[in-house]
Amino acid sequence: MAPHFLSLAPFDAKGRVQMVVETPRGSAIKYKLDEAQGIFTVSRSLAAGISYPFDWGFVPGTKSADGDPVDALCLHSHASFPGAVLPCRCLALVAVDQQGSKGRVGNPRLILAPAWEGGDVLEIGTDLSDRVKAELATFFLNATLFTRKDARIDGWHDAAFAERYLRDACL
Repeated sequence: MAPHFLSLAPFDAKGRVQMVVETPRGSAIKYKLDEAQGIFTVSRSLAAGISYPFDWGFVPGTKSADGDPVDALCLHSHASFPGAVLPCRCLALVAVDQQGSKGRVGNPRLILAPAWEGGDVLEIGTDLSDRVKAELATFFLNATLFTRKDARIDGWHDAAFAERYLRDACL
């Protein structure tokens, strides 16, 4: 029986954000959860030379403006695998909007840090440097090359804003 990733709570018993990994760090293929089958399938290849810099996924039990669970990227040093559930803490939120089937829609991405014992190997504090923000913004834009999404970065918000956004997105 396939796990029901979408039925998981957004926060675990210790109050940590639960991120379900769809695409692991280093992958040049974007994976997505096929809700009907409960499996991860190939969504598309990224453009040549582009790969995920960190584990990418979503927070279950949430709904973003685009109708999907809230997107998330966990900044840690190792790749996991599709279906891994990572306990995390909020670092920031990058506001992104993109072209959808009904016009432009907000599709923000949570930036998370590991909250498991020994997981904070990047020694991430509470603020992201301007360089890290610029690199992540560039990745998010490049990851949508050759799609019709026309993604745009609308700004960055701190950890408190990210957590409020996440709590407001809970079902």
